[in-house]
Amino acid sequence: QVQLVESGGGSVQTGGSLRLSCATSISIFIANSMGWYRQVPGNQRDLVASITRGGSTDYEISVKDRFTISRDNAKNTLNLQMNNLKPEDTAVYYCKAVFWGQQYWGQGTQVTVSS
Repeated sequence: QVQLVESGGGSVQTGGSLRLSCATSISIFIANSMGWYRQVPGNQRDLVASITRGGSTDYEISVKDRFTISRDNAKNTLNLQMNNLKPEDTAVYYCKAVFWGQQYWGQGTQVTVSS
């Protein structure tokens, strides 16, 4: 059974930084792709950043140059370094991984940015 567990969320002020981590129960080396999504109440879950098995990355335009996605195959962990945080980054952040064509999600971690 594939399990994803996020950590690292919290509350910061505008301009602060947080680092999210997503630990997986199996080797992420075999993941086709992985990504971070975020959701605010009443809205859909939106892609923030993604990374392929080969290391290619993609970012939502509002976080480009502020967020960095990375994967640590040795630790089976997906990370999201978030710098210069803004109030509009406030959301629940979810990790997603695609293994063998199936999508798996973590339980989410809250990020709150105050002005």
